[in-house]
Amino acid sequence: MKSLSTQVVIVGSGPSGLLLGALLHKAGVDHIIVERQSGDYVLGRIRAGVLEQGTTDLLDYVGVGARMHHEGLRHDAFALIFKGAFHRINISDRQGGKHMTVYGQTEVTKDLMDHRSKLGLQTIYEAGDSVAVHDFDTDHPRVTFNKDGESYEIKARFIAGCDGYHGVCRASVPAGSIQNFEKVYPFGWLGVLSDTPPVYHEVTYSNTERGFALSSLRSNTRSRYYIQCGMDEKVENWSDDRFWTEFKTRIDPDAAKRLVTGPSLEKSIAPLRSFVAEPMRFGSMFLAGDAAHIVPPTGAKGLNLAAGDVNVLSQAIVEYFQEQSVAGIDNYSSRCLRRVWNAERFSWWFTSLMHKFPDTEGFGQKIQEAELDYLVHSEAALQSITENYVGLAH
Repeated sequence: MKSLSTQVVIVGSGPSGLLLGALLHKAGVDHIIVERQSGDYVLGRIRAGVLEQGTTDLLDYVGVGARMHHEGLRHDAFALIFKGAFHRINISDRQGGKHMTVYGQTEVTKDLMDHRSKLGLQTIYEAGDSVAVHDFDTDHPRVTFNKDGESYEIKARFIAGCDGYHGVCRASVPAGSIQNFEKVYPFGWLGVLSDTPPVYHEVTYSNTERGFALSSLRSNTRSRYYIQCGMDEKVENWSDDRFWTEFKTRIDPDAAKRLVTGPSLEKSIAPLRSFVAEPMRFGSMFLAGDAAHIVPPTGAKGLNLAAGDVNVLSQAIVEYFQEQSVAGIDNYSSRCLRRVWNAERFSWWFTSLMHKFPDTEGFGQKIQEAELDYLVHSEAALQSITENYVGLAH
């Protein structure tokens, strides 16, 4: 077995693992990233692309923000549609100039990968399903894996589990040491990516009697649209024409007339769930991002929560190595979970407000519409939703 050593092993090379690596490198902390898939596979994942200002500030801090500022779209507002009417909600005016940036997660990942490559930092791809974590209840944890017919071991002081919901890190924690909280929603999102100009300039959420819809965008020429669908739906049953026909029924009439349709570049169905694992630290191993929590995509909190986690974690690890203090690592889980549960609450509330549930026929639909009407006409309610939408402090 070939043996390597470092200060931190990061398992997973998605945006949370890559951002953590960039933050640690900037502070002079040695680390290695281990990824079971190829780099191309990681880049091929289609994910959300609405970044909070705290996330963009972190990307600027590590030196990867240039393309985001050049190609990303600044958003000072989002919009709600209900009862066929469009309502624009300004964020910046209510939240001290804060704003969102529309920039695809794939692009964030690419920028972080390119930055890492230029710096010559070590990332081990295609480690496969052999990746395993060991001895994380001690001060000498290890990560092992097989690659190209060779067995490897990496010795470190800490392991950062940035390997997603289905990753090995959380799965390796003994059942008695972790508590999982989960809500599975009775529907999914059917999403289409197309090279068509966006129908709205704002990310727009629709509540209709036929179900929810989301109008999002990646650029001025590329759009991402979603409709709520049943869990038993199959992608192959949805032609592009069928999707566009249904989507038009879930936006306001003026937008439906000007909607530009086109062939889908990608089409998929994503289930929705709320999930939190507590705690987020197990001895010398820490969970971050989707390894520790999942939010429904309503409100776009997933990537932003991951960025918040690795920001807190990097500070704790740097404090440990530079100041020989354990305060940060001891408080990592509690500090993150307070923010995580606030985001879980908002995402659950927003999902519950905008979607059609089995019990929202008739009376339930009218209650949703009444709450939305109150929301768009109450300054107190608008202050609350914009505060949560733009992102609570990391």
